[in-house]
Amino acid sequence: MSSCRTARAATRLASTALRPRPALLATRTSRLATPSSTRRHSTQQQTTLNTINQDEIDHFSRLSQHWWDETGEFALLHRMNPERVEYLRQKVAMDPHAEPEWTFADRSNDKRRDEARGSGRWLEGKRCLDVGCGGGLLAETLARLGGDVVAIDASAHNIAIARTHASCDPLLPFVDEHGAGPSTPASIPGRLEYRHTSAEALHAAGEKFDVVCSMEVLEHVDQPGEFLKCLGDMVKPGGHLAMSTISRTPLAQLLTITMAEDILRFVTPGTHHYHKYVRPEELRRFVAKEMGGHAVWEANEDASDIRVGEVGETRGIIYDPLGGRWRLWPGVEGTWAKGMGELCNYMYHAKKRA
Repeated sequence: MSSCRTARAATRLASTALRPRPALLATRTSRLATPSSTRRHSTQQQTTLNTINQDEIDHFSRLSQHWWDETGEFALLHRMNPERVEYLRQKVAMDPHAEPEWTFADRSNDKRRDEARGSGRWLEGKRCLDVGCGGGLLAETLARLGGDVVAIDASAHNIAIARTHASCDPLLPFVDEHGAGPSTPASIPGRLEYRHTSAEALHAAGEKFDVVCSMEVLEHVDQPGEFLKCLGDMVKPGGHLAMSTISRTPLAQLLTITMAEDILRFVTPGTHHYHKYVRPEELRRFVAKEMGGHAVWEANEDASDIRVGEVGETRGIIYDPLGGRWRLWPGVEGTWAKGMGELCNYMYHAKKRA
């Protein structure tokens, strides 16, 4: 009898040891999985959808005064901004379909376009949206590049800081909260408007944009799948969706939480949550399955989305501690090197069909 009890106990112990722990299961399940009950929305349900996480908003509101301190809480984002803009430039300004075919009758407009490119105003004439703009690090840059920019954030504190900073620069085409037009010379293109609102509210109002950006936001929202759909719906035909976020890997947990928050204190502890990270392949598959796939979004010209059931391009962005700057990681889709570059921070881009 005792031997039988021992055998049964050993069997139970073995089965318990082999049973996956809930925490591990959570890390293997995509946050972008859309519950079947929410896959079909009525119009009324869509207008009341809210992906804002109030705890996250409160957290960043407490940090809002540090947005423009280049050596403080958001120092790494200040250093990342040039590479994020460069990635966007490669996708928007170098897009061969972004401009109509040249004709002799249009030669004056062509000359103006070339002049704008030469001065770096490659967003001129494009309406841009920056979702989760924070203190305006990206939004100000987009406006300086000639974009007609609407920058939104769910934190009133962040918007206040962004407006204050923008109003101090006489060469920034900033529109204040009362709707007053830019005080800059008419020769300077671009427009920058900050709004304390949500992506869902803009979507419900039917707003559309040539370029929709959301940088380092996906890992802070509730219902990230619904958030992505909302962003995608606001992209005009022929427009661009661009994001940056963090992959759910042990390396990302080590670098962004253990090192950056717990040990080095570059970032306030509690800023990131590992289970909220989204892997690159999960993002590409979600756009393919839940956002229309290649019927809505173009295939990448470099064939970097050759994998069946995936849409868009992902590209790693790596921090170089020796150089003190971020670098876009090169690599060919499907190779070991490209995958290594996307183990932590990465960019995403997709272009909607015209």
